[in-house]
Amino acid sequence: MAETKFLETAQGRRLAYHKSEGTGPTIVFLGGLKSDMEGTKAVHLEAWARARGQSFLRFDYSGHGESSGEFTDGCIGDWHEDTLAAVSRLTAGPLIIVGSSMGGWQALLLARVMPERMAGMVTIAAAPDFTEDGYWASFSDQQKSDLETVGHVELPSDYMEPYVITKRMIEDGRQRLVLRTPLKLPFPVRFLQGTADTAVSTETAVGLLNHASGQDMQLLLVKDADHRFSDGPCLGLIEQAVRDVIGGT
Repeated sequence: MAETKFLETAQGRRLAYHKSEGTGPTIVFLGGLKSDMEGTKAVHLEAWARARGQSFLRFDYSGHGESSGEFTDGCIGDWHEDTLAAVSRLTAGPLIIVGSSMGGWQALLLARVMPERMAGMVTIAAAPDFTEDGYWASFSDQQKSDLETVGHVELPSDYMEPYVITKRMIEDGRQRLVLRTPLKLPFPVRFLQGTADTAVSTETAVGLLNHASGQDMQLLLVKDADHRFSDGPCLGLIEQAVRDVIGGT
């Protein structure tokens, strides 16, 4: 396996990454909250891209995986800065962005600030604005009070240890919302969503589809697929979606 490389960002963070050289457009995988670049989808897609001779990048946000920092110190804006640094300094030319869960939000933020480089996008259980519409909207009065007095709350997860959600993450998330203003995606887009996903609802996926504007946009609902979306059939669907937005076979 290739050795992990590291990128120093302008903010002083050290990001771990793997880059496979090849032809363009470069596929960039953006992982989910508390996920890392060694996840099934990222590694599988890298191998698939390498077999095609296609350029591919996966990396860990700060506070994730092998990158520097603590998860509880980070927020959506920090990870957006990490994404910008990785894409700007490690890739050139057109991009195919594949964003999973929180990475779907990051993909939409990237498209907003770097539209000229977007050749296509695939999201898997995209979770735009989840800090506001998911966390904050569901907090009890006690949790909102704890956020002010303690500075964080802990939320259970179906997939790992509890999430520690900080006041900074909630407040920063409000500055990064993408569903309150026009969301233009003028390139091929494929949204993938499992109906058995307990972290991101099908209503969220449909809401994103209805809110965004674009000439070539599709939502695929996969019956009984969960949030991981990483069994064999689901990985095949991700491959097909990437092929679709590239426009090849």
